[in-house]
Amino acid sequence: MGNKFNFKEYKNGTITVQLQSKEIERIINVMWSHGIVIKNIKRNSINVITFDTSFNNYYKVKELATRTKSKIKIINRRGMIFLKMKLKNRIAMVLGIFIFIGIISYLSNYIWGIDITTEKNIAPYEIRDELKNIGIAPGINKKNINVYDIEEKLKTNNENIMWVRVRIQGSKLKVTATERQSPPEVINDDSPCNLVAKKDGQIVRIYTKAGTAVVKQGDIVRKGQLIVKGEQGNEGSTYQVHASGSVIAKIYYEETREVPLSRTEKNRTGNKIVNYYISIFGKKFYLKNSLNKFAKYDKIEENDNFIKKEIYCEVKEKNIKTDPKVAVNQTADAIYQNLVINFNKSVNIIDKVVESSVQGNMCKVRVLVTTEEDIAETAK
Repeated sequence: MGNKFNFKEYKNGTITVQLQSKEIERIINVMWSHGIVIKNIKRNSINVITFDTSFNNYYKVKELATRTKSKIKIINRRGMIFLKMKLKNRIAMVLGIFIFIGIISYLSNYIWGIDITTEKNIAPYEIRDELKNIGIAPGINKKNINVYDIEEKLKTNNENIMWVRVRIQGSKLKVTATERQSPPEVINDDSPCNLVAKKDGQIVRIYTKAGTAVVKQGDIVRKGQLIVKGEQGNEGSTYQVHASGSVIAKIYYEETREVPLSRTEKNRTGNKIVNYYISIFGKKFYLKNSLNKFAKYDKIEENDNFIKKEIYCEVKEKNIKTDPKVAVNQTADAIYQNLVINFNKSVNIIDKVVESSVQGNMCKVRVLVTTEEDIAETAK
């Protein structure tokens, strides 16, 4: 009994009592005559009332209820006494939570992983070795890290690094390095060679600086076909040269796409659930983990801070129909942009043809782009 609370010693607690009796008025008068203070008296029915009283009056009220053969029940508790009771029963759990938070807070002051992103000629282990040489390794305290100083040392110690970025993200150190590029060597080649077509097309114009054209205007040529031979001179007196010039041809680019005339659109309703967790060595420890009751939802993760979030946003789906003319125009524009995005400045676009057909819920769109461009390239 020594480890239990003595209820009579606590006067700062308030209880809400439900009393059921056939003599309610008499019991109230008796409580007042005995100095029992009651407040917020509410009558629930003919023989049931509720009221508030201090916790140290509980046994007095209970004794009166027993003498009058009444029923008494505590329906609410307020005050420090009840908090102390809960804490006493759960002190091990509370102590464990504080110790856990303390350990996590302490560990969050250190770097436990290093992520390195490089290009093809610099290996990540080279950067890792450089970091070890300047005293940066997993387990180092964040306050001992100067990211700008590390960047300068990495560029100084490795001449292949042109640019580097070092940042602390959570318990990881992120390192991104860009290598130095050597300028290409320019080689003048005057050795004899031919010009061939680098694309299929129809010849429009031919301009030769050296060599002899073997095709004429209107000819259809295939990729790799000889168009300018690397020799000059009259019959019986020819000599080989490095063929050069421009051969302009019509090139045809075509692409076809099928697009649906109805689509399902997702809209957020505004309802959402937010869960909080801590990530330790890749494992999630939830501080709040509510059940996701949404049938359809978008999931968003915010993991920039020590305490991370999972956000579930409810969405509703709606079927939307598209005007065939709008679908054709939008698809044709998208195809056209996809075709011309790789054209260089020398390509001259001379025509664009759009064809479309509708079959059920699908719209088929075909775009044909005609260009004029130089197709001559040195034979390899």
